[in-house]
Amino acid sequence: MEPPTNLTDTKCAVHLLKINGYSVTKALDHSEYISSRRLAAGGYDWEVWYYPCHYVPSSCMCWIAFRLVFLSKECKCEVKAALKCRLVHEAQTYLSSGSTSVSWKYTEQRDCGPLLLLIKPEDLQGSSYLNGDSFVVECTITVLREPQEVVTNVCPSVADPCCDLHLQLGKLLLSEKGADVTFVVVSESFLAHKIILATRSPVFMAEFFGPMKESSSQCVEIKDMEASVFRVMLHFIYTGTLPELDQQPVSSDIEQDATTMTQHLLVAADRYGLDRLKLICQEKLHNNMNVETAAMTLAFAEQHSCSQLKDKCIEFILSSSANLDAVMATEGYKLVMASCPSVLNTLLRAAVGRQK
Repeated sequence: MEPPTNLTDTKCAVHLLKINGYSVTKALDHSEYISSRRLAAGGYDWEVWYYPCHYVPSSCMCWIAFRLVFLSKECKCEVKAALKCRLVHEAQTYLSSGSTSVSWKYTEQRDCGPLLLLIKPEDLQGSSYLNGDSFVVECTITVLREPQEVVTNVCPSVADPCCDLHLQLGKLLLSEKGADVTFVVVSESFLAHKIILATRSPVFMAEFFGPMKESSSQCVEIKDMEASVFRVMLHFIYTGTLPELDQQPVSSDIEQDATTMTQHLLVAADRYGLDRLKLICQEKLHNNMNVETAAMTLAFAEQHSCSQLKDKCIEFILSSSANLDAVMATEGYKLVMASCPSVLNTLLRAAVGRQK
């Protein structure tokens, strides 16, 4: 008998994540998480997000949960991957009841997989896996490698073109055809389509198709936002992409650099429930952070409840004594200490936690 022919091939990577200070992490809100460092698996980069107390409405229960996030910038096709988690003892004795896993198709950077519900907090509390105030989770990331030839039900002579829906919607926004609402932002007007906005934003859904007054209005005034910021947000809503932020039209009321624009855009994303845009903005702020901007970025993250950005700012500032000294010598740090003293408390708590 001939040996079997492999129809699929996978690459696996196993990472052990240790959660120290578990009792402190339980203070996070139901939707807040802590991200791991960058992890490699199957030729791609990933992060695993840890949710200490994720609430599941259908069961009215809280779970310790994890999520796999795709970080690689280059992705020519769908990346199919699975996350498997299980609790382990410090001595690597595995949980006898087995593991839990979830699978997902990732198409672009910052795509998030489904939540993996590992164990209820009360069950962990009474188990032998909680050692003092810490526990260890084994995370296995399995990536499916695509075969050279994929058989489908489509006739071989019919090409499968790339999806250009985002381009078409972008053209629709620019053409203003069929627009049924006008936004007035400062002194500029923007025409848009209610159904597209409502589909992408729960806030716009409530405004246009809920009991709020804008539901029947053809003209909506946007306050506390610059026109250049609204323009970029509108582009993202229609296309799911961001233009180069430093190429936006100059506004007299906003310091025109990419970091400041990104901060304003993050605030707008939070205001309209655009979670993916908020994550992208946090990633940009983290990537552009340096000694001069670290303190201001930390203060911004504190003020707008960006827990993952705050963690990365603290990690950057406390990465070495030289980094800490350099940040404390900046004008930005002095300004933050005068206007937002709670940031100092955050840094002190983090520094003490690292010494334990």
